[in-house]
Amino acid sequence: MKRYLIFIIPLLMFTSCKKFLDVQPESDVDKEQLFNTEDGFEEALNGVYSRCTKADLYAGNLTFSNLDIMAQNYTFSNTDFQKIASFQYSQNILKDKNSQIWSSVYNAIGNCNEILQVIDKQKAVFSGNNYAIIKGEALALRAYLHFDLLRMFGASYKSNPNAKGIPYVTTVSIKSTPFSSVGEVINNAIVDLRNARALLSTTDPILSPAYIVGYPNKTYPDGYVGPKQTETMVSSLFLQNRRHRLNYYAVCGELARVYLYKNDYQNALSNATDVINANKFPWTQKDDAFNNNVEQKDRVFYNELVFGWYAPQANDDNALVTLFSAANIAQYQPTPMQLDNIYEKNTVGAEDWRYRQWFFTATDVTPNRSYLVKYLVNSSPLKNLHPLMAPGFRLTEAYYIAAEAIYDSNPTKAIEYLNTVRTHRGIIDLLPATLGRSAFMNELVKEARKEFYGESQIFYMYKRLNLDIVAANGQIYPASNSIYVFPVPDDEKAYNN
Repeated sequence: MKRYLIFIIPLLMFTSCKKFLDVQPESDVDKEQLFNTEDGFEEALNGVYSRCTKADLYAGNLTFSNLDIMAQNYTFSNTDFQKIASFQYSQNILKDKNSQIWSSVYNAIGNCNEILQVIDKQKAVFSGNNYAIIKGEALALRAYLHFDLLRMFGASYKSNPNAKGIPYVTTVSIKSTPFSSVGEVINNAIVDLRNARALLSTTDPILSPAYIVGYPNKTYPDGYVGPKQTETMVSSLFLQNRRHRLNYYAVCGELARVYLYKNDYQNALSNATDVINANKFPWTQKDDAFNNNVEQKDRVFYNELVFGWYAPQANDDNALVTLFSAANIAQYQPTPMQLDNIYEKNTVGAEDWRYRQWFFTATDVTPNRSYLVKYLVNSSPLKNLHPLMAPGFRLTEAYYIAAEAIYDSNPTKAIEYLNTVRTHRGIIDLLPATLGRSAFMNELVKEARKEFYGESQIFYMYKRLNLDIVAANGQIYPASNSIYVFPVPDDEKAYNN
């Protein structure tokens, strides 16, 4: 792997290999000082999350943009978007995007490794459970980032587990890391995630019964005596909002996701049900999803997020303003008919909460277009009910994983899992318990597409299952490595050669 050297200073600036070498003596001093204190480790870890929530990663490319375009969720007039949607990897727009993703992910991984390289030597500087929490999160981040990169640049496990994957980087070194196979990358990610889960299993504040998930800006009626969120009530700022970080349940969810990719249904089910049975993440209530008061409206089903990337700056980078707005209505938006088909308006989906609440239809353009308001931020000075989040792992995904993983041994339970999600999305027509496997998988994929709109996870699902991709105009892109495996950036190939 091409070495993306990073030095960490108190503001966690990132730089290139050449610049690193130019200033190495000064940066080494800064890094040594940073990792001499608990605050320094906290700052370094916060820096990784901050890096991941830039527009080139989870506040853009890996949530709202490229992968969702490839999943054929939109209709375009913009030629660059058309090139992305048709998998024209030789075009500069995709070459540049993929190179940006590759280098940015490894940049973030490098900063995880900076933490992990020294944390065991510095255990004495930590108070409470912070050593285990910081190390656990750093391991989980390293695995999460590698796995997402593999799901783009490697073949699917289903197609060839022995195919060339990506480098799995665990050290800080000027030496390149060789590429691992798809199966090896998955196994390495599992090791990191299992170690992270062990560290967090007795230390994560989210495990406490006193930790109550909820809306930070909820207005309660006079006399309300029910539970209220405690996520922001912890005295330590670092330990607040555990769902904005890779917490214990998020690690279980990611493990379930990775095991399912490997077709290890037993472990996928075990980890998915750990999330489900925790009863930590309450289903969104209709009154919150449909609230006419924009300050009290849950647009993203916030309480169901097991983990999300806290990305308030997504609009600052214009990622969302540019994509999901009336100003861009003719370039990057679905048609109402396209949404009607995705959400099955004419059969079971007319009352689907997602269909009714996530989109606004503009009738002043021809043809009419709809735009996504899932990530709408209220204009100042109004507050949102919840912060702007890029979903990382949803409660519903745990149900989808559990359903798929258990079907062969208990199809009735699998269909029950899927019906549970449908019921909490306003779909009153239940799937029959006699549904055969092929029909069940078809319903599961349709359901996931509805849930993951604007989140990119559906592209990964199509790839994992080796499904053909069908564009809005009916064009079929047959499942193959030519659409599902992103080319490794040219400079990376040159470096490894």
